[in-house]
Amino acid sequence: MPIAAGVQGQVPSTLPAWVKLLDGVRLPVPKVSHDRVQAAINDSRRSMREIAELMQDSPALVLSVMREANHPANASQAQPAESLEIALNRLGLARTSSLLARLPAVPVEDIPPVLRQFQLISQHASQQASGLFASRLARLWQEIHWGSLLFLSPLWPLAVTHPKLLDAWELRVIHKGEDAATVELELFGVRIMQLCQAVAEHWRLSEWVTQGYRLLQEERDQLAKVLNIAREEDALHQQHRLDDEPGLRRWFNQPANTVLLANGLALAAQVGWVNPHLLRWQLLTSLYLQTTLDDVQQQVHQQAAASARQHAGMALFHPAEALIWPWSQRRPHPDMLAPAPPSPQDLDAWRTLCGELLAQPSPFSNAIHLSTHARDALLACGMQRLMLMMPDRATNSLRVQQVAGLPKEALRLNLPIEQSKLLQRLMSQAAQLRLTPDNHAQFSALMPEPLRALFDSQHLLLRSVAVNGQVLMLVLADQGGKPLADVSQQAFGKTVQCIERALAAFGNRNA
Repeated sequence: MPIAAGVQGQVPSTLPAWVKLLDGVRLPVPKVSHDRVQAAINDSRRSMREIAELMQDSPALVLSVMREANHPANASQAQPAESLEIALNRLGLARTSSLLARLPAVPVEDIPPVLRQFQLISQHASQQASGLFASRLARLWQEIHWGSLLFLSPLWPLAVTHPKLLDAWELRVIHKGEDAATVELELFGVRIMQLCQAVAEHWRLSEWVTQGYRLLQEERDQLAKVLNIAREEDALHQQHRLDDEPGLRRWFNQPANTVLLANGLALAAQVGWVNPHLLRWQLLTSLYLQTTLDDVQQQVHQQAAASARQHAGMALFHPAEALIWPWSQRRPHPDMLAPAPPSPQDLDAWRTLCGELLAQPSPFSNAIHLSTHARDALLACGMQRLMLMMPDRATNSLRVQQVAGLPKEALRLNLPIEQSKLLQRLMSQAAQLRLTPDNHAQFSALMPEPLRALFDSQHLLLRSVAVNGQVLMLVLADQGGKPLADVSQQAFGKTVQCIERALAAFGNRNA
């Protein structure tokens, strides 16, 4: 089975379809970890505990072993294995070695970055859980450790098959504050917590994991009551309120809640150290530990630093990095940052290409030759995704001449002009439309569905190019969905002027 059933294909829209898809994904394992564990299994001097410790470097490997051990065909006991060592003893060395042979072992840099980022968050959560709770609940440290590491694991295969959906969710819900339920039903067809719980139950993960998802969905009223108590500044008043509701106190003090608290802290810290989501989890943690908010914040920062020393990876963001930032600064979503302006080398290439577009008489032998130069000039000025289309007068449609940064299938696109009022407007005379977050909802609805799917962006330029009043080309361009850099936007306008003159010269080449 491939690493991902998941080249981004059709998005499931029902819970059973999602569970089936995610269950079929074999997560990639770093080759270094894979080889190290395989060598330890083949070494008769190594104990199961030592092998389990070696596996901890690869969360995907841990999950694969736990899933295999908890599979109905392999689980002799009714209860899921609560620790990796128990899972290894259930499987035995021979079946563990066979499992390793079936897993994709790849260089760490070949593992999808969204998956590596989610696994880093899980490792950070595990560190928070161990540092905050394991010493106080020493007999349960294994349940705390493995439960917190695997709590987000239902999202790991989703990070392989549909990383753009997770990225869109983060941008819209976390950074733009859109309603989570609306966004999730639009993107996934189901609620995220519902999906995670279904996958965790299908994999027979620890009860500590599934209980956290049940709490977030079915016991939110109790959580809200506890948070209200946690907001009390007087510790004695907090205690009195809990004493008045012994059922609520017992519910909140369950050891399994440590897994949810640790993951809440780790996830919220991804955005920044001063945000209301993180404060809520810190308040809940301080109430759980019966200590002050200041003490919890200090411990959480220390555990973040410890996690970064152990788990931080190249090109991944760890919240410990933000501990040295200005205190109120949040980590912006990459799509909210304008890309860097073109380099001096790119601008030199852009000037050369524009000079060739302006050459008289036209140096271009055919329309493809000209549109290739136009595409390269637009790329040199900083555009990252491009589509150049030309009208087919016989069929009154637009055919694609050039693409860049888009799937090759986009070259086969053929759009009837009369079926879109937006295309009719752009093809009637030279015009430019710039999509922004403010007007995106209004104008993207007017775009043909194939274009909307290819340019899933709130920052997009559409420009029709005309010669003697007749539109000869439609240009669509963006910078990978990010806000447009001012320099690139200005250069885009100048490039289109050069393309217009090139088209005019090309039309007059036989005159």
